[in-house]
Order: sequence, then C-alpha cells, then structure tokens
Amino acid sequence: MNSPSPASAPQRPSVIQLAIKEKGALYAAYIPLFAEGGIFIPTSREYRLGDDVYVLLTLPDDPQRYPVAGKVAWITPARAAGSRAPGVGVRFPADEKSRQLKARIEEALGGSMASDRPTQTI
Repeated sequence: MNSPSPASAPQRPSVIQLAIKEKGALYAAYIPLFAEGGIFIPTSREYRLGDDVYVLLTLPDDPQRYPVAGKVAWITPARAAGSRAPGVGVRFPADEKSRQLKARIEEALGGSMASDRPTQTI
C-alpha cells in the first residue's frame, strides 16, 4: 500500500473556540497593530507562522460567536520572557466580516484602547 505521508497531506486549519468573558481579558488579547485586527489565543499547541487557524470568538456581553479564518502572525513560546502566557497571535483576514469584528471589539474597549496597561501582545 502506498498512502501519502502526513507531511504531504494538506493541513486543515485547526479550530479554536475562544470565549472572552471580561473587557480586561479582551483588552489583553486584542491586537490593534494588525491592519484588520487580531487576537491572542493562549495555547500550548505548537503552530508555525502562517498556519491557518479558524477561530470561533465570543466577546464579553455579546451572545454572538464570530467566525474568523485567520493566520498565525506571531508565536509566544512556552517559558517566554516576562512570564508571558504561551500562545499565538492570529491576524484577522482582510474582509468585511473582519472589519466589522474589529469595529465591534474597539467599540467594546472604548477608552481603554489608549491605556498603557500591559497586554499579552506587542
């Protein structure tokens, strides 16, 4: 039998459900530096830059789940400096749904967007 090796099989995007319950947690996870926005996802699973990730995101005080087909844009490894949580930064795609999600997150964060409080991101 000649079956394709797992390395040559196309990788399906992993699916991550992320429910952010508090505004402070949303502030710590949101990545405004990406043009379309992005989110930090704490995980010990290994990813590579550019990996496709499908995120089902729930925001504080919002029953809707937002599906995002993003890409891993940075990685915080386990045992990172500054006791940062391991995880990945997922960049939102350049589409209308992402623009609406970015606007929804920034609206939820309001004045805290200009805060100097540390985040889990850059």
